[in-house]
Amino acid sequence: MRRCFFFAAWTMLSLLLACGQEAAQTDTTDDTIHIVATTSQIGDIAKNVGGEHAEVNTLMGPGVDPHLYQATQQDMNTLSEADIIFYNGHHLEGNLQEIFHEMSNTTPVYAVAENTPRDLLLSEENSDAVDPHLWFDPNRWKYAVEAVQDGLVALDANNKDAYAENTQEYIEMLEELDTYAKEQLAAVSPESRVLVTAHDAFGYFGDAYDFDVEGLQGLSTDAEYSVRDVNHLVRLLTNRNIKAVFVESSVSERAVNAVIEGARKEGHEVEIGGELYSDAMGEEGTDEGTYEGMFISNIDTIVSSLQ
Repeated sequence: MRRCFFFAAWTMLSLLLACGQEAAQTDTTDDTIHIVATTSQIGDIAKNVGGEHAEVNTLMGPGVDPHLYQATQQDMNTLSEADIIFYNGHHLEGNLQEIFHEMSNTTPVYAVAENTPRDLLLSEENSDAVDPHLWFDPNRWKYAVEAVQDGLVALDANNKDAYAENTQEYIEMLEELDTYAKEQLAAVSPESRVLVTAHDAFGYFGDAYDFDVEGLQGLSTDAEYSVRDVNHLVRLLTNRNIKAVFVESSVSERAVNAVIEGARKEGHEVEIGGELYSDAMGEEGTDEGTYEGMFISNIDTIVSSLQ
């Protein structure tokens, strides 16, 4: 069934690309670079690095899970009109991989998270699967910013100085966020530094800020969890006397509620500490609709629940 879907998508994409190329030949007055980004985190980079020279369309909005996302016909239209495409990579957008491979024959396509040095990548235990959630460590996320800069400069060298300046400003913001996180998280004692969420999205956060991170599901939300997984987290919460677990903005609360109920049966009361932004940012126009605001919101929520 998936093979049929991709064949249909490629057929439609080929027609759309042909139309897009014809339109591009007749319209030479628009100097704005049309960028398509998959996730809101990447879209935020593209908007800030591209600045006044770029227009950015983000495929996946608030509350959308990129692990399960399927391209719509409107997405195919949007992709066909792009001058350049930025996606995360490391199989975050697993259902779009073949589409991007096909599109790379006619359009520059960049997997920005794959610009991160291999020695900074984390993998799932007993697996070669790379954790794709690099945006939870600002220092690692710098490499994604540089990948966007490289892509824009390759496409539009005339504005390379502007892209370089915008990139530097964004990286400075990431450095400030890292400092903010370290200062605020100092209020959480070592024994309380346990972050339990629906899926294993916060590994880079844990590695950067010395937290034990546990997710009921694996790196992808399409992974199933078992009674054994629930019992493991219940024992962890009970033994460490952790009082809070966290839901995610783009993932169902069902998995977390199973852990809470399991702990209650063991006589250990656990509450939802708050909602963390994991695979998607907040609503556009809100503080949490920017990478900076999303990151600060997560830090503040964690500190208030675990200190």
